[in-house]
Amino acid sequence: MAWNEPGGSGNKDPWGNRNNDQGPPDLDEVFKKFQDKLGKLFGGGSGGSNRKSGGGGLGGSFIAIVLVSVWALSGIYIVDEGTEGVVLHLGKYDHIAEPGPHWYPRFLQTVYVVNTENVREVILGRKSSEALMLTKDENIVDVEFTVQYKIKDAREFLFNVRDPDLTVVQATESAMRENVGKAEMDFVIKDGRLEIASTTEKLIQEILDRYKAGILITNVNMQNAQPPEQVQHAFDDAIKAREDRERKINEAEAYSNDILPRARGKAARVEQDALAYRDELIAKADGEAKRFTKLLAEYKKAPKVTRKRLYLETMEQVYQNTNKVMVDVKQGNSLMYLPIDKIINKRRSKVSSSSNDSTFDVNDSAPSVPSGPSRFDSRSRSREVR
Repeated sequence: MAWNEPGGSGNKDPWGNRNNDQGPPDLDEVFKKFQDKLGKLFGGGSGGSNRKSGGGGLGGSFIAIVLVSVWALSGIYIVDEGTEGVVLHLGKYDHIAEPGPHWYPRFLQTVYVVNTENVREVILGRKSSEALMLTKDENIVDVEFTVQYKIKDAREFLFNVRDPDLTVVQATESAMRENVGKAEMDFVIKDGRLEIASTTEKLIQEILDRYKAGILITNVNMQNAQPPEQVQHAFDDAIKAREDRERKINEAEAYSNDILPRARGKAARVEQDALAYRDELIAKADGEAKRFTKLLAEYKKAPKVTRKRLYLETMEQVYQNTNKVMVDVKQGNSLMYLPIDKIINKRRSKVSSSSNDSTFDVNDSAPSVPSGPSRFDSRSRSREVR
């Protein structure tokens, strides 16, 4: 049996009606009860006159409360780490919202959340109009470079320039053309990339600061710098020739570094030898002078004896350095020649070959008389024997 059928129990009414009415409860009454509870919740009361008023006013109040709640909840926002919230009040800058939860009255204020930690990048040089630049020596180079930047002032970034990214591109191109135009082509292509990139970074930052763009340049990298494609082969040949020249210069310097120290050492050795020879001659001359002085004193005491002694000493020195002996035989025209050097060498060879034998042949010890002019006659031989 259903709860609203006749004869049913009134206690089974889900709305709690314990009267004897047989129909369902009035929805207006339920809505009024719910509205009274909301009124008590927000501090307002509900009089008898309000209860007797129509349901249209109650429905409008409820809708207003719901709309106000939705409006209040829609103003809650959260600013993450690394971002900043720029708050505008009636279109005018009001303040900067730091990271964390915040609330703002919608339709009265506007919030722009800007990422200040994200590094952005712009690449220039891929287009022919951007890449070709004129150098100081009136040559054209093809340059490609990248610029990295981030936001340092969110307010300036949003409101001081219309298009910040385009501003960075134009400022970078202007600064790069200025620096490339002040340098020669070889410097741009070979050794000046880092210097030009560093100077360009400073110049871009100065331009953006004058615009108050709120942008911080973090890095400028010059990726490529080369001649135009039409003359690339000619420049490659020139670079190869330059490298060959550098190689030859390095080889010459290496040879110079090798030969010069040796030449200096040889010159120093010759100089030292000359100094030693000079000192030796001076010392010998001093000794000879002192010896002559002493000898003069002795000569004055005994001239004949000293004279004979000097003669014998001189002849001793002369014969000491000679290895040939000529014997002049009196009353004869022949000279006897004795090859003393050959005799001595032959004797030494015999002694070294027979070192264990203490005897030797008599004929070996006799001098060999050569033929020719070095001979003597029988008279001289007999006189020599006697």
